[in-house]
Amino acid sequence: MKLTGEEAGMLAGAHGEVLQLAMRHQLAVGTFFGAADFVPVTQAHVMADTESMGEAGVDWLEKLAASEGGHRQVRIPTITDPRGTDFSKAKRLGQEEWMLKLEQRAIDAFVKLGVAMTDTCINYQTVLAATRGEHVAFGDTGVVIYSNSVNGARSNYEGGPSAISAGLTGRTPRYGYHLDEQRQATLRILVEWTPCTLNEWGALGAVAGRIAGNYSQVPVLEGLERSPTSDELKHFGAAMASFGSIALFHLVGITPEAPTLRDVGGDKLPVAHRIGRADTEALTGSYALQDGDRSVDVVVFSAPQLSLFEMRRLAQLARGRTFRTPLLVTTSPQVKPDADRFGYTRDIEEAGGTVLTGMCFYQSYAREMAEANGWKRLATNSAKLVNILGGYGYVPTLASMENCVEAAVRGELA
Repeated sequence: MKLTGEEAGMLAGAHGEVLQLAMRHQLAVGTFFGAADFVPVTQAHVMADTESMGEAGVDWLEKLAASEGGHRQVRIPTITDPRGTDFSKAKRLGQEEWMLKLEQRAIDAFVKLGVAMTDTCINYQTVLAATRGEHVAFGDTGVVIYSNSVNGARSNYEGGPSAISAGLTGRTPRYGYHLDEQRQATLRILVEWTPCTLNEWGALGAVAGRIAGNYSQVPVLEGLERSPTSDELKHFGAAMASFGSIALFHLVGITPEAPTLRDVGGDKLPVAHRIGRADTEALTGSYALQDGDRSVDVVVFSAPQLSLFEMRRLAQLARGRTFRTPLLVTTSPQVKPDADRFGYTRDIEEAGGTVLTGMCFYQSYAREMAEANGWKRLATNSAKLVNILGGYGYVPTLASMENCVEAAVRGELA
């Protein structure tokens, strides 16, 4: 890879051990992917849950933070994805003390490195949305696909060590979605039905993700009758990324790089697939309770974290109700104070729900929580979440927010 003088100095150790380690890591990644050089980045977003990092990952992070001499703090705004717990609610979730200690060690190391503990997967709605053409180094799949597609920014999926290295060096290897040619459409899909609810938008994203099927595909979709809202795009993109590992999509006439089909090369592609309402209903049906038993052990709103207006709608549905079944909702530390101020948190918790801050359900020892609480049958309006939780031993069901709330009240899905 071609290095600038500053990059060569970092690699040689002229700026200290931390930057040298970071640059070595990035050089290995760039060489693997065939990058010609590095591109300066303006923001980094680090996957930081300790369930994924484990003892070895936290130990590596602590050693990085403890390095002596030279520059050892991030040089660009660097933030974190949801962590593995809400410390104030950990006992209610059945999380064990060792989980909390590991979490605190990771937090302490990140703080020493100058990382801002935002603990959010919806930074594009709350913290510092990336802008069109801005090169960034983001980790969470939902963050990357939204930032690439809706904001027009440029990022690959960055693993945790790569994202923290980008924060330290202000660089990332120039490959993949940092390149113009990689951002052209490779697959043309005609959508013959426009969803209404968040779970339907998630189901549409899931179907499109399954069709596309791999990270290098860039689907362009046409036929939507209206522009989706930010929350609808959030669920759509998060599901597409989860079901297909997709990092970039285009919606003709809606997303910034695709004012027309021709702008992303879609006019050269045949319509490869058509998606109608029956396709999304079939996907939803594949995550329905199949055994005739409609009982639900837990209702979860998470993945992605809820925006302020999702919190408002949930509060409206909860007001004056009583939940028989545990209802958990995750939101970001940026949204939570406003949810408190507007009374949304109170309405949800007075009904018996639990509002969790700065965490995401599936990144928080979901299997151990299930075992501690006897949870198996789970209802959610997140297509991303149902795709993940089967691997943690749950039987997940995809339903609307309204039906999920009714399930919490009645103890079963209608």
